Amino acid sequence: MQVPSNTFKQALASGQPQIGLWAALASPYSTELLAGAGFDWLLIDGEHAPNDLRSTLAQLQAVASARQAYGDQRSHPVVRVPVATGEVGVSLIKQVLDLGCQTLLAPMIDTPEQAAQVVAATRYAPAGIRGMGSALSRASRWQAHSRYVHEADAQMCVLVQAETVLALQNLDAIAATPGVDGVFIGPADLSASMGYPGQSGHPEVQAVIEDGIRRIRAAGKAPGILATQEATARRWLDAGALFVAVGADTMLLDTAARALRAQFRPGPGTA
Repeated sequence: MQVPSNTFKQALASGQPQIGLWAALASPYSTELLAGAGFDWLLIDGEHAPNDLRSTLAQLQAVASARQAYGDQRSHPVVRVPVATGEVGVSLIKQVLDLGCQTLLAPMIDTPEQAAQVVAATRYAPAGIRGMGSALSRASRWQAHSRYVHEADAQMCVLVQAETVLALQNLDAIAATPGVDGVFIGPADLSASMGYPGQSGHPEVQAVIEDGIRRIRAAGKAPGILATQEATARRWLDAGALFVAVGADTMLLDTAARALRAQFRPGPGTA
């Protein structure tokens, strides 16, 4: 039994744009629904959504269920841990990978040294420092994948987030870090770091993002971003971004619920 191929990683390496959606409701039920909607990838968010290891596991199982049901209309799960560096980060990465995650999004990576530590946490020795606990894990299907520890490293996709002025100063070195497959630019945190909190559309922020996408592509890596407005998402796709999240489940639910309620809300002057 062979370790499943990471088709998302292969698509990024071949330059195929991947359209994604943020899953922040922390619900396996809604995530399973979204996984059948045809997005290339779903982000199971452990940084800004109320996800823990058990809810992350349930959502990975939900996505797997949708992949079986819908075939080609399938989403690849990407897991964002709350912290990715230091002893806590390395431990969290180990646990998430043992759940079966093959693609990791690591927040707040400011230096190439931090990026290298994240990569090391996703690889078994001698290439890295990932703990050898696969016999107990869903990732190896409890050893049904008999060669898991020999094959897993090649299927790991590491995406790191550059979302501060310091990260953008170090962007070329971060992108060049061996084992980093892509760099995700975080517009909200970047705008705050640049002195424009809540203004990710500020011309100076937009210019830095566009230059960042160019630099990541020049390093041979995949640029990513979250853009919930269609025009902005298309701008970054045209600029060369390869994995773009175009919405979030929380925003979709809120917008649709308010629009539906508005259809039945009495207008001014009505009884």
